[in-house]
Amino acid sequence: MTVIAQLKQFFKTNLTLDAGRSVPANEHTHQLTTAALLIEVSRADFELNDVEKDSIIKALSNTFALNTVDLDTLITMAEEQVQHSTSLYQLTRLVNDFYSYDEKLALISSMWQVAFADDNLDRYETHLIRKVANLTYVTHADFIRLKHTVSAHQASM
Repeated sequence: MTVIAQLKQFFKTNLTLDAGRSVPANEHTHQLTTAALLIEVSRADFELNDVEKDSIIKALSNTFALNTVDLDTLITMAEEQVQHSTSLYQLTRLVNDFYSYDEKLALISSMWQVAFADDNLDRYETHLIRKVANLTYVTHADFIRLKHTVSAHQASM
């Protein structure tokens, strides 16, 4: 069974919107891929802390309309996906298959938010975000613009 088929089956079985209707499979893939990439950023500097985890939860809450139980399930699944992943190719392929360019920009912005959350931008975090941006065909200009936007917002807080 392919990774996409496994994701579709999991989400079909486990996650539904509050109204009781299922979310389309593409949306499930989008949710899990986003969560996994945000977790990858939090782990890039080899220091997983509560501030970054809170930033991941906030980013996912702002992006997707999930209740607390579904959000916890999503994070658990994403952590498992990250542990079993051998490269970014799987995840970036899903981004390229299912995200519009604006959704890619929102993803890169969320990744910067996680990286800046602990007030210590690590070179490994920057490298990972740059790699994801390159593999998902986000322009360098947008990559830099998002970095500066998130950095300025973080500094004003």
